[in-house]
Amino acid sequence: MRTALAALVMSLAAAGAHAADSCVAQAGAKNLAGAAKASFLKKCTSDAVAASKTSCNAQAAEKKLAGAAKSSFVKKCVADATPDVQTTCDAAADDKKLSGAARNSSVSKCVGDALK
Repeated sequence: MRTALAALVMSLAAAGAHAADSCVAQAGAKNLAGAAKASFLKKCTSDAVAASKTSCNAQAAEKKLAGAAKSSFVKKCVADATPDVQTTCDAAADDKKLSGAARNSSVSKCVGDALK
């Protein structure tokens, strides 16, 4: 039973990480631009984060974590499992042709929203 659970957790983590790594590439392959690209990137990233959260919550349950320890573990696990969120948010800012403080603000908000 534990082996099956561990295999499920690892497959979900791999799927979430793979989806996040390929969101920008998938949008490029589909020749998306403008609002369609922004919408696709947002959905793709949120799907990847959701898969990572499911996997990380399962890992936390397996480790019998609760409370603040569980929250901290899940937050770090999700951030580690979806490293492409920053790249996706940078691509969205590039599409909007943002620079300086507006770009930094937009990217920070995008990353924060994606990891909620």
